[in-house]
Amino acid sequence: MNNSRLYLDYNATAPLLPAAHEAMLAALDLPGNPSSVHAEGRAARAVVSRARQHIATLVGTTPNNVIFTSGATEAAATIMTPHFKMGRADLAIGQLYVSAVEHPCVLAGGRFDAARVSVINVLANGLVDVDHLASLLDVHDRASGLPMVAVQMANNETGICQDIQKIAELVKASGGIMLVDAVQAAGRLPIDFDALGVDFLILSSHKIGGPKGAGAIICAGEIMMPNPLIPGGGQEKGHRSGTENPAAIAGFGAAAECAARDLTTNATRISRLRDGLEAEMLARAPDCIIHGDNVERLFNTTFFSLPDLKAETAQIAFDLEGIAVSAGSACSSGKVGPSHVLAAMGRDTQVGGLRVSLGAATTDDEIDRFLVAFDKLNQKRLTAMRNSAAQNP
Repeated sequence: MNNSRLYLDYNATAPLLPAAHEAMLAALDLPGNPSSVHAEGRAARAVVSRARQHIATLVGTTPNNVIFTSGATEAAATIMTPHFKMGRADLAIGQLYVSAVEHPCVLAGGRFDAARVSVINVLANGLVDVDHLASLLDVHDRASGLPMVAVQMANNETGICQDIQKIAELVKASGGIMLVDAVQAAGRLPIDFDALGVDFLILSSHKIGGPKGAGAIICAGEIMMPNPLIPGGGQEKGHRSGTENPAAIAGFGAAAECAARDLTTNATRISRLRDGLEAEMLARAPDCIIHGDNVERLFNTTFFSLPDLKAETAQIAFDLEGIAVSAGSACSSGKVGPSHVLAAMGRDTQVGGLRVSLGAATTDDEIDRFLVAFDKLNQKRLTAMRNSAAQNP
């Protein structure tokens, strides 16, 4: 029996890359504050600047458009506020519109009151209902301020990818502001921020092999910006105060450099692994439901359900086999509950879904090992179903 653990939960967090680890260790040896003007401070500032360049390159923009935060949750809360500035003038945001399948940090609405947050429906295939969004924007109260729309580029549970450019065109036509959660998409989809036509994009370091506790806001210039969530010493050009964390930022930057360099290679290899995995799962369990299999998805993500088998039960079974997978999103301190994503798609939330997410280190042998455990679990499921049918003819 293989006693080593098998990690297939890259969408929750990707293991720290060696390059990120090395960059962090080097940055930890720097004594200076990045805001100090002496040589030690300038050395720390250079580390931050180099990372800013790598992150800008990853998403197709300039370093001036990158603002560091403690993570994507803080980035989302910073942008999602009714209070903006256009230059020095106040700019009001009247209503926030979020898709029903957003990550909980976006669904929470940031600094908007609950009454000022509206939910955009999604279709059964997980794609945003653009007609519903258009109807919401048509009746938006312009007197209250501009509309803000938040739509993720790729879903953290299903991996389903949204047509961001199409949605952005609709938002811009209404005079609105567009926020995109690109946490799962970065490093897995080519991103050209300057061509997307959106106003803000948020990133998370630990999803691409950097350290936890670092993230970024990508903004389309600085003329229109939210009032800071964290005011104070004016770091990050006044948009996010507090001394920068050079070690975490260095690791983030190194991971971004690797992600940009390896995106095409990873996409080719990992998509082959994922497609082969799904074909074998369906061969073993033809009633297996793979959510989002009829639309574009991230190449590394499989979100599936097995009838009559609760996802949390399956997750525990895999864990006992030494395999780490997720029953939905890992964002609630270990709490497992009904998937709001499946609910929004009109799917069965009682059974739920199990997410397998692959990464750069995933091998063919690991896929085979997962399939052995899957087959074992499926046979137990089928036996239980037969026994239940015999007892309840």
